[in-house]
Amino acid sequence: MAIVAAPSAGAAPDCSPVGVNATVSSVTGSAQQYLTGHPDANQVVTAAYGQPRAQAASNLRNYFTAHPQQYYDLRGILAPVGDTERQCNVTSLPPNLESAYQEFMAG
Repeated sequence: MAIVAAPSAGAAPDCSPVGVNATVSSVTGSAQQYLTGHPDANQVVTAAYGQPRAQAASNLRNYFTAHPQQYYDLRGILAPVGDTERQCNVTSLPPNLESAYQEFMAG
């Protein structure tokens, strides 16, 4: 009889460049899929890319304050990026996305 165990939630991430990139790719795909299913959120997030930083932050904050479940859903989807960055002591996103990610995750 063989016992198969799923990886635990506390399992160490793969900190190789390939592993970090795989985490970012997976999270990006999940976030895009989520936003596709939530067109209003997708519109706000997409518009934020072309706005001045302060305006984008304000618009995102206003939207997700009014839609807290979507905020918490996206936080959960995006969390593996931060977990990997902390546990691997790396920055895995380009600087403009990294600052936006940190601001979003801070609430």
